[in-house]
Amino acid sequence: MPGATLPLAVLALFLGAALVGALSPRIGRSATAWLAAAAMAVPALLLAPLVPAAFAGEVVVFRIPWLTAWGLDLSFRFDGLGLLFSLLILGIGQLIVLYAAYYMPKKDGLGRLYGTLLAFAGGMLGVVLSENLLLLVVCWEITSITSFLLIAYKHDEVEARIAARMALAVTGGGGLALLAGVLLLGRITGSLELSVILASGEAIRAHALYPVMLVLVLLGAFTKSAQFPFHFWLPNAMAAPTPVSAYLHSATMVKAGVFLLARLFPALSGTPEWFGLVSGTGAVTLVYGAYVALLKHDLKGLLAYSTVSHLGLITLLLGMETELSTVAAVFHIINHATFKASLFMAAGIIDHECGTRDMRRINGLFRFMPRTAVLGMVAAAAMAGVPLMNGFLSKEMFFTEAVEHPALAGYAYLLPAFATLAGLLSVAYSIRFVHDVFFNGDPIDLPRAPHEPVRWMRAPVGILATLCLVVGLLPQLSVGALLWTASAAALGGPPPAYKLAIWHGFNLPLAMSLVALAGGVLWYRFRHVLYGLHERFAPKLKSPAAFERVFNAAARFSRSVFAALDTGSLRRYLAFLVLAALGLGLFGHMGAGPAPLAGDLPHTPTDPAAWGALLALLVGAFGCAAMHRRRLIAVVFASVVGLIVSLTFIRFSAPDLALTQLSVEVVTIVLLLLALRYLPTEAPREAPAGRRARDIAIAAAGGAGATALAYAMLTRPFETVSGWFTANAVEGGGGTNVVNVILVDFRGFDTLGEITVLAIAALGAHALLEGLRLRPLAGSAESAADRHPVMLAMLMRPLLPLALTAAFYILLRGHNLPGGGFIAGLITGVVLILQYLAVGIEVTSARLRVDHLRLFALGLGLAVGTGLASMAFGAPFLTGTHGYVPIPLVGKTHLASALVFDLGVYLTVVATVLLVLSELGRLSHRERAGMAGSPAGLRPPATRAEAAVAGTPTAAGEGRA
Repeated sequence: MPGATLPLAVLALFLGAALVGALSPRIGRSATAWLAAAAMAVPALLLAPLVPAAFAGEVVVFRIPWLTAWGLDLSFRFDGLGLLFSLLILGIGQLIVLYAAYYMPKKDGLGRLYGTLLAFAGGMLGVVLSENLLLLVVCWEITSITSFLLIAYKHDEVEARIAARMALAVTGGGGLALLAGVLLLGRITGSLELSVILASGEAIRAHALYPVMLVLVLLGAFTKSAQFPFHFWLPNAMAAPTPVSAYLHSATMVKAGVFLLARLFPALSGTPEWFGLVSGTGAVTLVYGAYVALLKHDLKGLLAYSTVSHLGLITLLLGMETELSTVAAVFHIINHATFKASLFMAAGIIDHECGTRDMRRINGLFRFMPRTAVLGMVAAAAMAGVPLMNGFLSKEMFFTEAVEHPALAGYAYLLPAFATLAGLLSVAYSIRFVHDVFFNGDPIDLPRAPHEPVRWMRAPVGILATLCLVVGLLPQLSVGALLWTASAAALGGPPPAYKLAIWHGFNLPLAMSLVALAGGVLWYRFRHVLYGLHERFAPKLKSPAAFERVFNAAARFSRSVFAALDTGSLRRYLAFLVLAALGLGLFGHMGAGPAPLAGDLPHTPTDPAAWGALLALLVGAFGCAAMHRRRLIAVVFASVVGLIVSLTFIRFSAPDLALTQLSVEVVTIVLLLLALRYLPTEAPREAPAGRRARDIAIAAAGGAGATALAYAMLTRPFETVSGWFTANAVEGGGGTNVVNVILVDFRGFDTLGEITVLAIAALGAHALLEGLRLRPLAGSAESAADRHPVMLAMLMRPLLPLALTAAFYILLRGHNLPGGGFIAGLITGVVLILQYLAVGIEVTSARLRVDHLRLFALGLGLAVGTGLASMAFGAPFLTGTHGYVPIPLVGKTHLASALVFDLGVYLTVVATVLLVLSELGRLSHRERAGMAGSPAGLRPPATRAEAAVAGTPTAAGEGRA
């Protein structure tokens, strides 16, 4: 199927990240680098068969149905724009892998770096290959999180931690804005698929929500691509290792924002709002970044601000909205990725060999590192837009569009003048890079004697610098086809006629280039005047300090609000919840005028049995509330309530619910009784009488409100979906037990969520009980004795296999008769509890020999695997199938795939019971071991301070007597 390799290409990078992280400590540094390189190569091989279609102008879409009704399909798209960015991500990524192997210190095993880098590449590839915008947002956030980890790679350094927090705060906030914008875009078009959105441009631009949606989407793009005033995170992200800077902050991550602008260009552009916001932001960023780059003494700082400037140029070109300006933007994306990645790697080589990046000290390096210097000068010339370099060509296209743009007809000179000024500044900081580093005297007090790096460390720089020269000399031959197909994808149609050539004759754009080159030289010549003015008048506050102040202020404010609202009182939380529900209920009831409480439906006839059940229910509920301090009696009253509810289900012909409720009651009540062994017999006294009266009033009002709501609903006619489920249970789900078909087929996604929550709750109980240290109950010798009823122990020998057989029968018949995985799991749980009571947890565990954690994994894996299997056949997630299957010696038997899902439910429930029982067994074992302490109950592990005072060891075995 065309496009089937698209999700595999993204998945391959994430699997590669996991393999690198897991195997790196075992296979060594060199093998880790080879494994990372292979992980980068696999997606390229998977995408290679689709490249001819992209060059032909075709769009390959591959869709994996999931929640189609909600617009949540796993959809992937491959076109010219996706091809271009895939080449940047995988091609430059491969060079970064090679570069990092020689750049990073020998003591670094590279597993963490390569693993995170591959995960980032997977997220970035997911962004550029997404057809569904929600999938794009998910991958967008993956890049934010992984870039945070990469920037904080040197986490022992304060600067790295601050820079990582800054990047995550800015790009994460922009990601939230993008999510809101995407949801609004889906609301406008009725779809989250790019194919629909790109074809709905006129409807989108005419919609009343367009301005709000546009601002939100642009916030996501601007924060990711470091546009002013969100630019500050990018220069500070230079605290990351140089391979990270060369990959994330020149070729990939910062390109995600401009990619989004290019991807949505056909749908969102063509309005004054787009032109004003996008071109205005890009213009300010272009000049501001270039100006600040001239002032930086740190080599990577200069390159970072020049990156900000060039990203502003790309944004400006996309905002100008002409067809050729979009082509120029795409062309500059290609050129900037090549020369800026090579410049960052050259800067890393200089730092690696000299021990510093301070341009006031690393002078005259041409004599010591001539090969690196030549490569750096070639890349810097491309950045400056010198003729015969690739940057010159895209700059010429920018100048041409500035001259011919119709937006400022009355002030036609403004845009060309602005473009010339921007070009002049780029020449100036490029000259500074070359002159201050490779010439300008001798090195000053360097930590290390400079020399050329090893050949393979310099090779990636050489490859990219060569590309800068090849594209500059042979543009049409080298990059013409790629530029055409990527531009066509960005424009949503064939691009206008243009010519990629070194020479277009003497014209105004060429004159602007010459003025920019000469002006850049003069600006650099008189740079000291600029430095003096800047030092005198510019504000002194640095962005990391400002960010930390804002961050700390926000943290203090959130803590104060949290302390005021979150008092840790469950009583207060419940009071707020109940009062809010009452208020909303009264508002809804009184909003359109008070309606009568009772409806027109007649009451259901009652009999003495119903009144008796109601009386028992009231006694059980009231007794549990009144006697809650005496824990054993409260549990007994609670069991009465559960029993009556089970009988009520039987009365209304719901055997599945009755079986489930009864099984739940037996399991939970017995587990509660077992847990009471380790708790005091009475709960502590509550608040004063006045507060208790207030709580009783709130609870009574809440109960009366819920009763009134139920009464009002049950006395009015209403329609349910039960008729549809009853009519489609056999044909759609392959079962006659409608309740079970709903659980494992029609609403299987809900059930999957429920068993996942059940597993999380069981693991939470495991975590809570794992570290507790037991104080024996009063009468320690007697209470710690192992007392198991002999009669029960004898009965359980034949009863255990019979009960497990019955549970398995209940599981198998659940699709057609009352039963199913949940009920069978609870029955098995009851059997296991009886086994525990009969012989103890140690004997029970020895007989079963089951690892409950693996059982969790198996149960959830079977449930999820059922859904994934349906997707493999092109059906939505968790779509069931059924039919007659021939079985040897049995014949044709009707089976449903939901049985496997039900088996996963069964195993998860059994694992939950086993986990709780094992923890209770460990507590019992600790009690028999006679741990120190006099009062009955549980206590947490001793802290180090407590251990030092009490003379007892801590949980880690520390402490002094």
